[in-house]
Amino acid sequence: MTIGDLIRLLSDGEFHSGEQLGERLGVSRTAVWKQLKKLEAMDIPLEAVKGQGYRLSMPLELLDGSRIVAGLSRKGRQHLARLFVEETLPSSNEFIRQRFAQGAGHGEVCLVEQQSAGRGRRGRVWTTPWGRALMLSVGWRFETGVVALEGLSLAVGVALSRVLERHGVSSRLKWPNDVLLEDADGQLGKLAGILVEISGDAAGPCEVVAGMGINFDLPASFREKIEQRVAAVHDQASSLSRNQLAAELLDELMPLLAGYEVSGFAAWQKEWNARHAFQGCQVEVQRGQQRFMATAESVDASGNLWVCHERGRERLGGGEISVRGRT
Repeated sequence: MTIGDLIRLLSDGEFHSGEQLGERLGVSRTAVWKQLKKLEAMDIPLEAVKGQGYRLSMPLELLDGSRIVAGLSRKGRQHLARLFVEETLPSSNEFIRQRFAQGAGHGEVCLVEQQSAGRGRRGRVWTTPWGRALMLSVGWRFETGVVALEGLSLAVGVALSRVLERHGVSSRLKWPNDVLLEDADGQLGKLAGILVEISGDAAGPCEVVAGMGINFDLPASFREKIEQRVAAVHDQASSLSRNQLAAELLDELMPLLAGYEVSGFAAWQKEWNARHAFQGCQVEVQRGQQRFMATAESVDASGNLWVCHERGRERLGGGEISVRGRT
């Protein structure tokens, strides 16, 4: 019995007694009780009514690999080699890196309900409640080297924005790898983070793992624990299915990766700048121990952000700085 097995039974809206759950899952009532306690510890709200049993207080849509594959267009499906759906992993990016080490990985996708060691840029921890986010990683092998992959994380952000906008979610992009959403008060909260990891030859074959963590439906209790302002897809698109979002996102990502060596970021530059969260705004640039104020300009065809400060204009390359908007 897994957490997912129990959630599938409890998410039908009906009450189930401990005895019924044990019979359906092939375990003892004691084992069921222990798993129910785990659900409570994972911030998955349960209703317990004496004489009736247990059910989920709120519906929880589990990831379904067959539904996601069925939702892909022919163009998206032709680039997909294999799709994995896991309940828990340390990291979906690490899962795909291991697949590359085993001689696979190219065109493979891993989705996971919860990560125990998810990371953002610079090793920052990325945590989400079980089943309330869309976390996925895609593996792709490129032949022409690292230089051809400049701006890839920015292009991935545009792909996500395209999908969200089809459902009325107006997202903004923060250089170099965040997707933001504006709330009712006009404040921007972090909706998603992108982590692109590249290994291999600078001028030859290399392997890329493009990971995304997207807040989908965050309970208020979880948001209160987060130090930064966050947002979720259901803040603006409450009827959007997580499996549908996964399918539509892969429909954008797979062709993007397949054609990136030819098109480069230049094909995505205009769309990224149109969604630029801080163009023309004062930002704080952090580079190692150095901090300075500047005005953010646009990104160029290589994905570099241009800024203007008291010493003139400067081009900022990815992976060496952090930019925070000042309000």
